[in-house]
Amino acid sequence: MLLGLMAFVVTLGVAAAVVVAALDRLQPDAPLVARCAVTVDDTDWSLSPDQAQNAALFAAMAQRRGLPARAVTIAIATGLQESRLENIDYGDRDSIGLFQQRPSQGWGTIEEIMDPVYSTGKFYDGLVKVDGYEDLEVTVAAQAVQRSGFPDAYAQHETRSRAWASALTGHSPAALTCTLPDPEAAGTPEAAAERLVRDFGDLAHERVPATEDKPATLVVHAGALGDAPERQAWAVAAWAVATAQTLGTTSVDVADQSWARTSTAWATTDAPLPTGDVRLTFAP
Repeated sequence: MLLGLMAFVVTLGVAAAVVVAALDRLQPDAPLVARCAVTVDDTDWSLSPDQAQNAALFAAMAQRRGLPARAVTIAIATGLQESRLENIDYGDRDSIGLFQQRPSQGWGTIEEIMDPVYSTGKFYDGLVKVDGYEDLEVTVAAQAVQRSGFPDAYAQHETRSRAWASALTGHSPAALTCTLPDPEAAGTPEAAAERLVRDFGDLAHERVPATEDKPATLVVHAGALGDAPERQAWAVAAWAVATAQTLGTTSVDVADQSWARTSTAWATTDAPLPTGDVRLTFAP
């Protein structure tokens, strides 16, 4: 009798385990949450992919203007405070765009200010007129440009902004990663090259079309940006990761390191690229 009861209990337990396993298989996998982060000194500073691509624009435009990383820190902190680093078409009174610039205050037309390249350029136009901005506190430099009603608010974003500026200007190699789902549409070297030129200017690059066994790629010769080709390459590589959601980029390679969309860290490769080169690969 006891043996029979024990056998029944064991059978019941096995059946329950089978049912649970079957139900687990029926549960859909949790969707991957798109996220970008910079890791500096063991601390992660996260942004959404949309915020990250706007921060990458700030860094690229500073690079083409010959501005220091400090300018990028100030721009990112200002964007975080003014618009959460999102290109919004609303704000206080007639304020709009990444920096909440006002048409009525001479920043430009609505259409101009809603263009991220234009609005970023106007911000830097104002910043470089601030004497000694490189040595000023972020909140003081930002306020000198923005004339905000809350002049001390920019300071709260300084540490995050400095970390992102360091990664996006190549001073913190391999610090920026984005974890992204599969692209909704195939990326192309042509679209990536257009965005590259929009952000960095006429930077040398090669578009490599797809073949039967290899996906399409864009190879950027980032060393042409200045006299520090390794750092410049990491700046472009960080830009490439930060814009991957928008451009449909599946992987980025620089030096002997590679990033992929589902990665939370860069990985060492066996085929390093020439110094100063960055390769973007796109889904077929």
